[in-house]
Amino acid sequence: MSNDDPNSFSELLQELRVLLQGTQLLAGFLIVLPFSERFSTILVAEKWVYLATFLCTMTSLILFSTPAIHHRLQRPLVNRIQFKNVASRMMIAGTIPLSFALALATQLATSEVLGEWYAALVAACVGALVASVWWIVPFVFRNRHPTQRRP
Repeated sequence: MSNDDPNSFSELLQELRVLLQGTQLLAGFLIVLPFSERFSTILVAEKWVYLATFLCTMTSLILFSTPAIHHRLQRPLVNRIQFKNVASRMMIAGTIPLSFALALATQLATSEVLGEWYAALVAACVGALVASVWWIVPFVFRNRHPTQRRP
């Protein structure tokens, strides 16, 4: 996202909407889960996985909502470029715990269906997919112009 692009602020808001909705959905599921009857019967290790998933999700939710809170508290914005830079950093920071939360939530759900060993395998695959498409691919293609060729 370019700092001088007038559309970058709109793009930032649209990206945040996507991230917030998914994270809110996961958070809502995780908030009600301990109140279900069967939750007390899951293994202690699974309860720790749940807690880690819950904390990662809440951290993401806080970081993703930070730009909206800052925007409201700083109105009118004096330095839009600085605000966009901070908001972008919050989004990126929020995707780190969300990456873990997605893999952990996969483990939690899959362990109930297939058992712990398969759940670990499926969660590792989801973690690898998230790491690949969210983190590795963007860095590989970062700042690469369409006409540039690899040596």
